[in-house]
Amino acid sequence: MCSCGWNGPEQHLGREELGDQDLQTAGAGAADICTRDWDEHTVEVERSAVTLPEAVTGLLAQLEVEVEKLAKSSPLAAIRAARRLEVLAVQSAYWPARDARRDADLGQAAAALGLDERGARALLARFGRWSPYH
Repeated sequence: MCSCGWNGPEQHLGREELGDQDLQTAGAGAADICTRDWDEHTVEVERSAVTLPEAVTGLLAQLEVEVEKLAKSSPLAAIRAARRLEVLAVQSAYWPARDARRDADLGQAAAALGLDERGARALLARFGRWSPYH
């Protein structure tokens, strides 16, 4: 299940497939199918969402690598870095969230953000600091 509303096809594991195997071994094929479906979906969502400049995606990727490295040597420092990112996100997204609310309808915002309308409303409301119930 994805925040955009997508649900992957169900994969069933019946007694016939299970046989004498443990669940992890018997379910490996179904798990691989679910992973492939998910990967295909996330690529599709990424293609349909608003494109970020290469400079931004590069910085985000580098930041992710650095925080992961930091987590290995100092988990608390990694948490502090994540908290700084959280604060930065809230501070830097305030005006863009308000502008998006004014300039785009909820369907457009949802498609651009790779979310369903409910998720887009909640995200914009959180960043724009208004109630999502308005």
